[in-house]
Amino acid sequence: MNKSALVDAISRDAGLDPAAADAALSAVVGAITGALAQGDKVAIPGFGTFEVRERAARSGRNPQTGEPLEIAASKAPAFKPATALKNAVST
Repeated sequence: MNKSALVDAISRDAGLDPAAADAALSAVVGAITGALAQGDKVAIPGFGTFEVRERAARSGRNPQTGEPLEIAASKAPAFKPATALKNAVST
């Protein structure tokens, strides 16, 4: 499902016009992105939790040359699905 299909589903299910559904989706994505950028978790009961996970610095290898290199520490967004979502997908 791409963004336009998701906007159509939101529009249909919530009884909104497509422009309002697109604005609502953009607002949700923006709010989640903003909260993660500030280091907060976003929990949506029955759906899951968005959070930022820290990756430690580590050693790696350049796959082309085999030369060892240091990979810097970083932060990455992560999603942990709720039990209800896991059950809905597994049935």
